[in-house]
Amino acid sequence: MGDSSKSGTRVFKKSSPNGKITAYLGKRDFVDHIHCIDPIDGIVLIDEEYLKCGAKKVMATLTCAFRYGREDLDVLGLTFRKELHTDMQQVYPPTQENERRLCTRLQERLLRKLGRNAYPFFFELPLNSPCSVTLQPAPGDTGKPCGVDYELKACILYEGEEQANRKNSVRLAIRKVQYAPDRQAPQPCREISTKPVLSDKPINLEATLDKELYYHGETMNVNVQITNNSSRSVKKIKISVRQFADICIYSSAQYKCPVANLEHEVCVPPSSTLCKVFQITPNLSENKDKRGLALDGQLKHEDTNLASTTLIKDGISRETLGIVVSYKVKVKLVLGGLAADVTLFLPFSLMHSKPINDADNQRRQDAQDALSIRQEINSTSSRNNSYSKEPTPSADQQVKKPAPDAESVHLINFDDPLPSTNTGFEPMPGQGWDDDELQFMEFTRLRLNNAHPEQQNGLPPPTQN
Repeated sequence: MGDSSKSGTRVFKKSSPNGKITAYLGKRDFVDHIHCIDPIDGIVLIDEEYLKCGAKKVMATLTCAFRYGREDLDVLGLTFRKELHTDMQQVYPPTQENERRLCTRLQERLLRKLGRNAYPFFFELPLNSPCSVTLQPAPGDTGKPCGVDYELKACILYEGEEQANRKNSVRLAIRKVQYAPDRQAPQPCREISTKPVLSDKPINLEATLDKELYYHGETMNVNVQITNNSSRSVKKIKISVRQFADICIYSSAQYKCPVANLEHEVCVPPSSTLCKVFQITPNLSENKDKRGLALDGQLKHEDTNLASTTLIKDGISRETLGIVVSYKVKVKLVLGGLAADVTLFLPFSLMHSKPINDADNQRRQDAQDALSIRQEINSTSSRNNSYSKEPTPSADQQVKKPAPDAESVHLINFDDPLPSTNTGFEPMPGQGWDDDELQFMEFTRLRLNNAHPEQQNGLPPPTQN
């Protein structure tokens, strides 16, 4: 078997400062499929001794908020932060709804691995919830970023408490993202005709992209065709990719930022034509010093990329989407003399490709709920305890035992089947029951290979260009 079969399943976890409560998630990016949104399903593990110290409740909270001002200006109870969506549920003592709800494949495996003190939680986002978007700060700025962010919190509440102590809380930053649709839109094509000053005939400019949808890091091909019937000459062609971020929550401001630029010296004299294909690649690596640039929601200690194009659903108001991101290619002809430039725009989409496999975060056809799994664990534990409490034969009984013959003495019989490690059900295809099948990763310590130390800082509020 190759190494790929031993890769296992990644599980993200984070513990409270006192180590008494730990949250587990199978992923940190939850996909908006337009018609539905991935549910946020996870597990909370509670220390057994902690539960015996008094009446407690364990609560889980999901919050979506939009920060539109600097964090250091949050004084006198005023914050530049608006909560867009909040949902709370009780994890322990378990509610009947959570106990009877079917678990995902990963939740089933974690419940059996972690034992009886593990409890599931389930959250669902509304269809009009915004995607995670961060506005990039200027170099050297600190503090939390401006933009839309999601936070999952698990905490322990003593009787009479309304707010949890920080040492009894776990906070996990997650993202809501959109992936590229299955179908390509029509190929973008624009044409413009204009008459320069002191010229009786026009200049025709036509530009076409090779497709409408591009993935992050993909090179774009821009086909430019010029027909110059005027008396002016075209001196230069400028091509740029521009990002447009519409702030729809507290104002109608729009932020424009070029993310890729290309200039080409040409000479298209009167009564001549030119047809040429230019290549340009928008990426974040060349734009890390631009304040106000929209990025995909940034997780702590992790690099990110340019914000993906926002897909607007039918019947949903733009005001609920937080920040709407779009992209356009700008083609500009620079003419000689006093003639005005000729410009046109080509809209396109910049997104991520869909993940190949997410089976562990889905539900099986024969999925079980947490109550049945917990009863299964308890019954297995009671059977093991009963076996361990079998009476030991006395010395007289041991003496009266007939001595076995030499042929029947086998300390280890390899022909006998090994005891089953599961509890009456088969493992998922491609998954076993070994501990190394689940790879637990610290939630706040994961880094990508291309992460940069300066990106560990928070992001400041944007400035309008």
